Amino acid sequence: MKKIVAFILALAMALGICSALADEDVITLKIAHIGPTTGDAALYGLATLHGAQIAVKEINEAGGKYRIELIEEDDEHDVQKVINAYNDALDKGAQMILGTTTSKPCEAAGAIGYEDRVFFLTPSASSPEVVGGKDNVYQVCFPDPSMGIFAAEAMTKYNLGTKVAVIYNNADVYSSGIRETFVARAAELNLEIVYEGVFGDNDTDFTVQVGKAKEAEAEIVFLPMYYTPASLILKTAKSKDYSPIFFGVDGMDGILSMDGFDSSLAEGVMLLTPFSAAATDEKTVSFVKAYEEAFGETPIQFAADAYDGIYILKDLAEKAGITSETTAEEACELLIAQMKDASFSGLTGDMTWNEEGGVNKEPLLKKIVDGKYADVE
Repeated sequence: MKKIVAFILALAMALGICSALADEDVITLKIAHIGPTTGDAALYGLATLHGAQIAVKEINEAGGKYRIELIEEDDEHDVQKVINAYNDALDKGAQMILGTTTSKPCEAAGAIGYEDRVFFLTPSASSPEVVGGKDNVYQVCFPDPSMGIFAAEAMTKYNLGTKVAVIYNNADVYSSGIRETFVARAAELNLEIVYEGVFGDNDTDFTVQVGKAKEAEAEIVFLPMYYTPASLILKTAKSKDYSPIFFGVDGMDGILSMDGFDSSLAEGVMLLTPFSAAATDEKTVSFVKAYEEAFGETPIQFAADAYDGIYILKDLAEKAGITSETTAEEACELLIAQMKDASFSGLTGDMTWNEEGGVNKEPLLKKIVDGKYADVE
């Protein structure tokens, strides 16, 4: 009996030693998510954070060589507060940044990261200025200029009409940047811009813009903007009994998740997005199920972008040989070297990157039918 007990103890000790050795072999990557988890842009920041959390949970539960420690920072979509969030992330040992979620804060933080040599992979900051002149910042989402081009080409491809009104925020780099390339490509494709209306960040009354689009008999109203002003425009159009084809871009993803929004107002709206929660491939179905179980809502594109972003960083780190002891400065140079020939296939498509850090991938054109995304035939 004593021999059996001794054997069991010896076996337990051996297993403990093996376990300890295995734990020592595990590499912990410290990745900071920076985005607005409070404030006016919280829907986007929470989406990217939650998408990242799903990916981290999957990686950590799968075992393997890497574990991810996710450092969570709130920048409130503010160019001053993002610097505090960035510094706090580095103080906590972040080796790389998944962020920031929105463009202006990403420009500010990425510029400091350029000087400090810290690597940024933003899931959703789309302005060309985010990556311009910096070799340390890369995008997962479409750059703004490409969205305008894709929109004009889709309108032509699907014969949606030829008379187009454009309503855009001339105080916002995202909205005005997409509008600029759209107008240029529309002219090449013989789309007629019959009206252009502008608004500012704090505007909530779109009576004039919608009224003039209707007077101009626009068949399509292009909305290069985020979901909040788009929801107000759709409501105004309903009150004016105006029902053109409303065509949006990826910033409108999330409109169906807005508190109190009547989804019937978005019936027939078309938009470009790299991700659809209604897709039936195994990877998307698994992600959507995990997301809905964890957060009680359907994921939008920004969540999928961040999910992909975590896996991209993990894959790059593995190829670069980054360890738990690798500093942020060392990791930055190693990751930049990997990005030169990087490719990735994820929830949001097949991706490669250009020399400026912008992503190359194709969008999906979706139509809202009965409160859900549907394919455009």
